[in-house]
Amino acid sequence: MKKIIVFSLAIALAIFTNSCSSGGNSPEPTPTPEKATVTINPTKDKALEPGVNGEFTITLSKAISTATTVYYKVEGTATNGVDYQEIETNISVPAKSTSVKIPVVVIDDEETEGTETVIITLSDTDNGNVTISTLNKAIVSIEEEEETVPYVPSIEPGATRSYMVNSNATDETVALFYNLKILSETNNVIIGQQDAFNAFYNDNTGDSDIKKTTGSDPGLLGSDFMFITDDNNDGTSSNWFYQQEEIITGDAIEAYDKGMVNTFCWHFREPYSGDEFYASNINSDDLNKAFQSILPGGENHEYYKQKLQKIAEVTKGMVGSDGKQVPIVFRPFHEFDGSWFWWGANYCTPSEYIELWQFTVEYLRDDLQVDNMLFAFSPDNNFTTASQYLERYPGDEYVDILGMDNYGDFANQGQSGANTANSKLQVLTNLAKEKVKIAALTETGYRVDSNHSPISNLYSTYFYSALTNNNVEVAFMMFWNNNSDGYYTPVPGESDANDFVSFYNKEETLFQNNLPDLYTLPN
Repeated sequence: MKKIIVFSLAIALAIFTNSCSSGGNSPEPTPTPEKATVTINPTKDKALEPGVNGEFTITLSKAISTATTVYYKVEGTATNGVDYQEIETNISVPAKSTSVKIPVVVIDDEETEGTETVIITLSDTDNGNVTISTLNKAIVSIEEEEETVPYVPSIEPGATRSYMVNSNATDETVALFYNLKILSETNNVIIGQQDAFNAFYNDNTGDSDIKKTTGSDPGLLGSDFMFITDDNNDGTSSNWFYQQEEIITGDAIEAYDKGMVNTFCWHFREPYSGDEFYASNINSDDLNKAFQSILPGGENHEYYKQKLQKIAEVTKGMVGSDGKQVPIVFRPFHEFDGSWFWWGANYCTPSEYIELWQFTVEYLRDDLQVDNMLFAFSPDNNFTTASQYLERYPGDEYVDILGMDNYGDFANQGQSGANTANSKLQVLTNLAKEKVKIAALTETGYRVDSNHSPISNLYSTYFYSALTNNNVEVAFMMFWNNNSDGYYTPVPGESDANDFVSFYNKEETLFQNNLPDLYTLPN
């Protein structure tokens, strides 16, 4: 019985094994063809002559079991085999690989050629299952490394006085001139504001509005001799105008002690009534003779000299905690190319303006011996050329700072207005280089109030680009003052405050907390 069982089991296993291994007579399935597309990309799209190579990468959409040759054209303004090591017009992608690199090895030919291009355009493959993608063209640029030219200051510290209006200026005033000039040449701009220590948006007293927003005071404080020289200032402690004099001079001393720059304008009241500086508020008889009356020989010339004496007294009397006179930038008769002030273009000739400016400088410097003052010439923005700017220029020996007041180009004019302002600052930059003077945006801003909404990117884009594009060299710029119902610089909570903080964080903008020492002359 046992033998019969074993035999039967063997037969059954043999039959089962034969049945499973034969698989019947059905044919083998046909394999799916390997299809792919090929693309090219510039994985290093910028090369630099010498030393930095570029690179293209050819990529298959999937790996193929056999090698695939890709054909292409090599074109561009750079010459194959001359500007870079020769690139063949085909390359093989290895089997079971998805990419291959084509290096652009730059050849230093020691010629100045500007930026050149290498362009590769895929054309075909040797594999019918690999087709060219629409991403069949790529470009690598070859740029020339700019030679680093060491910075050479336009003036030596010891020669500074020879370029200044007052060669007998105090050491601190000389240092201020030198350091402002060097700052401008190194693309730094000091940012300031008029009346920053005593004029606030919404009358929110305390820190300057700029400090409320950024954590730092401005780098420059603007002040005005207007109340100081007012006819009603009698010098007594109970007198409102004298109280303003004390506040203004105290602020200037504080700014100096903080290392800031001080600049003074002068909204000088016309000499007949002593009440107004805007031409529209002055009767026509007085308006048409006011300027001429303060010229040498004019009926109000002695009156004018008394006002200059007051300015001299106050300027010389401002002494910092170091015991030194506070240097100031004096900016008289500003915006003279307009006619909104009684000293404007409609009310005096260029020669009359020049005569008064020269007298003013000589009287303050030579007769009254004011040695802590730099002189800033500042028309409004009504010029596009150097010759227009210089129409009323009194001469290099009478000017330290070439300024410009400019509100119009930032009055919601967008990037176009900023570009226009920048082109005018280029005029100032070129003149300052030629004359070894200091260029500055002496007054500017855009006022936000109930009738004027904030402008997006005004500070970080428009003001910033105007001050820095096209190698402009501006030592400082000053926003006009905030007051109870409007502002030129935003405070926390306003929609443009973050934009101003971005402006503050720019590398080139200098505020009080990152000013260098402006009042020491390097050895």
